[in-house]
Amino acid sequence: MRKKLLPLGMFCAFEVVAVCLWLAKGNVFYLANFSYIGASVALGVGLFMHGSPHARRVTQLLVGLYMLVYLGLVCRENMQIEGFWYYLFSGTFEAATIHYAVAKIFGPLLFGRGWCGYACWTAMVLDLLPHKVPARPRVRGIGWIRYAVFVASLAFVGGLMLAGVGGMEQIMFWAFVVGNVAYYAMGIVLALVLRDNRAFCKYVCPVTVFLKPASYFSRVRITCDHDKCVGCGACRRACPMDVDMLDDSRRRENGTECILCMECVRACPKDAL
Repeated sequence: MRKKLLPLGMFCAFEVVAVCLWLAKGNVFYLANFSYIGASVALGVGLFMHGSPHARRVTQLLVGLYMLVYLGLVCRENMQIEGFWYYLFSGTFEAATIHYAVAKIFGPLLFGRGWCGYACWTAMVLDLLPHKVPARPRVRGIGWIRYAVFVASLAFVGGLMLAGVGGMEQIMFWAFVVGNVAYYAMGIVLALVLRDNRAFCKYVCPVTVFLKPASYFSRVRITCDHDKCVGCGACRRACPMDVDMLDDSRRRENGTECILCMECVRACPKDAL
């Protein structure tokens, strides 16, 4: 029953968002959009509950390709952070502003950084690289890069709008294309140099500026049953984000980095997580 209820619960959560936005905006697109994403997430959760090793990858591809190819390239919506700033400054609650509100600003209060683990189209590609488990400890002192990229994106869009530049929709589309190429190139180089597929997520991604504070309060968390745990450390070695899964407190090491990928759960020999 649990294997059925959890995927159903995930689908229902997204369906509530889908129906509310459909009724509020009067646009059936939002019903179809969030229903599709909810179904994709539910499918991934269901596959994981049934032991599939490819469960997360299925959801990553279904959601990531949909947002990158269909919404981004076909519909020409900038779903990157620059698109969020553009729609926000325009006073338009559409496209990227809704996406960020649901997935990256308020949503993480419920499901943490699940976006990073199951839907991010940048990580979708980076997770294909060979260094799925970090080969070295985190590099200290370079986390400021994410804040620099965050401020640069804000200054870029804000500057264009203050200058009254025309053709902003076209500029935002090309910013989406160029930005994705730059992110993929940077992410692949970092992964190969640091031997860590998720190096881009840890040091560069500007979206984490939104995600990390909200994730601290996330209701959906992985915790340890210490009565079962034998302290073998398999969970820590398997974690792509260097989270200390043996510590249940919200202040645990790299606690706001958990992407709910479940690699720790899969690695635990005692089902303690």
